[in-house]
Amino acid sequence: MSASDKEVTPSAPRGRPAKASGGDTKYARKQQAIIAAASEILNRDGVKGMTLANVASQVGLITTSVTYYFRKKEDLAVACFLDAIARVDALVETAAQEPDPPARVERLLKLWLELRYRVVSGEEPPVALFGDMRTLQKPQRTIVGDAYRRFFGRLCALFESPEFGWMTPTLRAARAHILSEQILWGVIWLRRYDPDDFGRVHTRMCDILLHGFAGPGRTWRNVSISLEEMLPEVHQSAAQETFLIAATRLINERGYRGASVEKISERLNVTKGSFYYHHDAKDDLVVACFKRSFDTMRRIQRTVLRQSNDHWEQLLTLAAALFAYQISERGPLLRTSALVALPPSMRQEMIEAYGQVSNRFGGVIADGITAGSVRAVDPMIGAQMFSATLNASAEYRWWVPGATGEQTHELYAKPMLMGLFAE
Repeated sequence: MSASDKEVTPSAPRGRPAKASGGDTKYARKQQAIIAAASEILNRDGVKGMTLANVASQVGLITTSVTYYFRKKEDLAVACFLDAIARVDALVETAAQEPDPPARVERLLKLWLELRYRVVSGEEPPVALFGDMRTLQKPQRTIVGDAYRRFFGRLCALFESPEFGWMTPTLRAARAHILSEQILWGVIWLRRYDPDDFGRVHTRMCDILLHGFAGPGRTWRNVSISLEEMLPEVHQSAAQETFLIAATRLINERGYRGASVEKISERLNVTKGSFYYHHDAKDDLVVACFKRSFDTMRRIQRTVLRQSNDHWEQLLTLAAALFAYQISERGPLLRTSALVALPPSMRQEMIEAYGQVSNRFGGVIADGITAGSVRAVDPMIGAQMFSATLNASAEYRWWVPGATGEQTHELYAKPMLMGLFAE
């Protein structure tokens, strides 16, 4: 979701009965049931895969009955995303009552994990994942984008305090972005945990967010790296590489649905025929973009791990290289939000490949704990949180006003490795 979209207000649909007042009316209850069913389908199949027909089937209605509440599937998707934003925003509002920023972060994560527990246990309806919002087109995209930016502003405010006067609006925005990405990606990796363990997950996530990874006597420093040395040119055609870079950037910006074959071809100034010469279908292109991203991460990991046996230095160098790649001419990495658009079999294959890359980060953390250069944190949770922060950094232009690409390392890697409140 780009923060640059301007406000557009769609005309109200004609021939639609006004929404009944009061949250306990038959109309309102049915509407919420439709939103809940649609949110579950959105999380599984994305906006691309959701239809009014499959939503209707899930709530025991015919398609025309669903159109009584939502004329188009895009309108229903908007309702799902607005519902999700409102529910998480309510958590932020409650967390804001805590006396200081660290306590607010802890409270927000606790409230969010409690919400996830209720959703997983069936006590509350599903919450639509934010990642697919970018696939919407105007005016729906603008409606959801405006609501999300208001939510993000309140998230930034959690970091305001005289005690942390050094934290400029830019620094607060970057930390809020890191925090929001933990929530977004956490929904995916939390599936590995029994809901009864969410309390332990909360403790370990907060420990990392507040105190970072640095072991005793270890400090932050900017590491000079050369991407050219770490990533020599790959053995594939220049045209293929150009296609994958352009497609990755467009999918990150507009989501699967927004990155049409026409738009990719237009950005490269080539014909649609040229596109299909390189890729049989768009799903194949997304998989190719993921594979390219995973291969890039593996190559950087292998190079860094060969250069030093000091695990804290490995973490610093991995962060420097990967965050530099995100803003380079060859970057960025494909965002994990694109996973939801893939068919289930392809999606699972990509999740497993992502897990292998993430496990290597976990291995570095675990070895560092053993050697004493890294704090005693949960290595697997730490790896997922490191990956989520890397994911967020590709969108710094949208969420951190005034930041430059050269600042992303300080804005994202430092608070992740040293803790959100490290000056």
